Formats: sequence, C-alpha cells, structure tokens
Amino acid sequence: METREQIIDTTTDDGDMAVLVTRPTDEAPDDSNWPAVLLFIDAPGIRSATHEFAARLAAAGYLVVVPDLHHRQGRLLNAVDTAPPEGKTTQEMVWGWIGAMTDDQIQHDGDRALHAAGVADDTPIVTIGFCLGARAVFRRMMRDGERVRAGAGWHPSFLADDEPDSPHLTAPQLAAPLYLAIGDADQVQSIAMHQRFLDAVAPLDHVQVEIFEGADHGFTWPGAPNYHEVAVTGAWKATTALFTSAFA
Repeated sequence: METREQIIDTTTDDGDMAVLVTRPTDEAPDDSNWPAVLLFIDAPGIRSATHEFAARLAAAGYLVVVPDLHHRQGRLLNAVDTAPPEGKTTQEMVWGWIGAMTDDQIQHDGDRALHAAGVADDTPIVTIGFCLGARAVFRRMMRDGERVRAGAGWHPSFLADDEPDSPHLTAPQLAAPLYLAIGDADQVQSIAMHQRFLDAVAPLDHVQVEIFEGADHGFTWPGAPNYHEVAVTGAWKATTALFTSAFA
C-alpha cells in the first residue's frame, strides 16, 4: 500500500512541536478512518529510520502519529544529524535530552500530536514505542486504559526503577494487551534491569514477552550496527497481529 507523510506543527505547554504523520494514500474501507497508532520514539529522535518504520506501519493500514519528544531542545533534533555541543559527546547530548523531559510531558506531547493529526479524543488507538518509548507506551496504557486497545514495546528501557511511581509497581493492573520484544544481549537495558517488571506481568495472560537470542539494544533499525533481522521479523509479526486483533 502506498503511503504519504507530512510534518505538521502544533503547540504544547512547552512551546511548538513538530509531529510526523504518515498514512495510506488510499481511502480507508467502509468510509471509516484508518486506525491510529501513537508511536513514541527512542532517544536518538526522529530520523530517517523513524520515517521508514512509520511508513511501513502506514502501509499495513494505519494512521501513524509520531510526536517530536525532543522539541524542548530544538525542532526535530536527532542523534544522527545533530552535532553535540562543544565538550560533549553524542551520547552525553542524548542523555541530556532524555533527562530534560518527564513522563507527564511525554504524555502531554502524545495528546497534542493526536489532536493535531485529527484523531478525536474518544477514538480508540494502539501504541508502540522503542527504548524509552516503551515506558511511554506503558504510561499511556495505564492512563487511558479505556481508549488504548493494545501496546507494544521494542528493546524497552526504564520499565523498573527505584522511584515510588516505577512502572513495575502498577504493572499488575494493566488491562489491555501488551507485547514486549527484548534482546537477551541488550547492553543498555539488560533483562535483569527489567526483571521486576517482567515478574509483575508474568501472571497476566494478555502480556506477551518475547526474548530474542543475540539481539542487542536498538535492534530495530536497518543499517545500524545492532540491527537484528530475526528479532525485527518476529517483533513485527507479533505487533501487527496484536494491532489487527485490537481493531477487529
């Protein structure tokens, strides 16, 4: 299916924000709207690989909405095309971007992005996130449980910490289906770091955790050193099956 994308701008409580919106060029069947996917980026930001993944999802029959979570630092910044400030490495720059936003700000950005894309507040959605975006998926599912029909997190980060609002503490209350794709060779967020969350959701039949042997963090992105085709193929199949079921 052919797709088209546009960058639109909206306002947030913290200034203007760009939103990547990708959709099929065809009209949705039965005079309806294409089902909406809220995509939460990983730490490197919206870059060519993000555009490609959004287009792939759109080609499967979805309206894909991607808020630029780093807008508080600048418009459409990403770790590929943005030179770090003098005296800082790219990694330090990216960690600074992560530390500059809160869970509530990320969810606010998601709200504003959906609104800008024309997705009504009462329209059911699904959501997917990568790295820190997986934590945002969980927060969205817990906050909008009646609206979010399913969520997916690939090579997730920050699912368990020592704060009083750590995701793992409320994970047993998760009502909608969740799929997590994790590499057992993840050098950034190891399985051990997720274990409290994984233990919390283990009794839930609607949570699927798939562990891919040999996959490292960031396995999603073609051309990147950590790209892992087996993990991507498996995670894509499971995620799209979940989303199809959510809108059935």
